[in-house]
This record gives sequence, C-alpha cells and structure tokens, in this order.
Amino acid sequence: MKKTAPANDARIAEFADQLAAMGTEPRLRIMRLLLAAHPDGLVVGEIAGELEIAASTLSHHLDKLKNEDLVRVHREGTFLRYVANADALQELLAFLYAECCTRNKAVSPEAVTCCG
Repeated sequence: MKKTAPANDARIAEFADQLAAMGTEPRLRIMRLLLAAHPDGLVVGEIAGELEIAASTLSHHLDKLKNEDLVRVHREGTFLRYVANADALQELLAFLYAECCTRNKAVSPEAVTCCG
C-alpha cells in the first residue's frame, strides 16, 4: 500500500476527528438542523426546542462540533447563534469523494460534491 505524505496524514486525522464528532445521533441531528437553517443558523434555545435536547447536554454536543470546526458560534447579546461551517463540510465531502471511481471513472468526484 502506498504511504501518504505527512501533511496528508495530518489532514486525514483532522477529517477522522470531524467524522467522529458527528458520529453520534444527537450531533448528526444538530448538524442536519443547522444545515437546514444555513446560512443564518439558530440560537441555542431554538436548537434545544426543535431537537428536545436538555441545555447542558446540547452545550456538550455543540462544544464538540465547534472544537472540530464543524460549527461556528457568534454572540448576539445574551444569545449564542450556531451556524454550520459549510466550508469545512465541503472539504470533508471532497476528501471522502476524492478517490471516487478513480479506477473505473464511472462518476467524477465533482459530480458528487458540487451543487451546480
């Protein structure tokens, strides 16, 4: 098997951490909700209400997603607004599909990750 370059190894570790952060059902639900509300995002109370997650539990999940740069947070007075980091998610998807169908060329990676 071909050895990847050290820079690629570090990037792969980052992607693995991002996937692990989304690897629980509540966090995946949070990500889907924030993507549905993109680009405006939602304040914590809206997320908690919609997903019926207790504030302390939600805070833990949002911190994990924020630490992996999957969401961004902005203070609006006394509220915290969370927004999905679409750029990070696009990079993650591009990484996953970078080798897509390279052996048989059935589908181009751009067709999978591009919206246009």
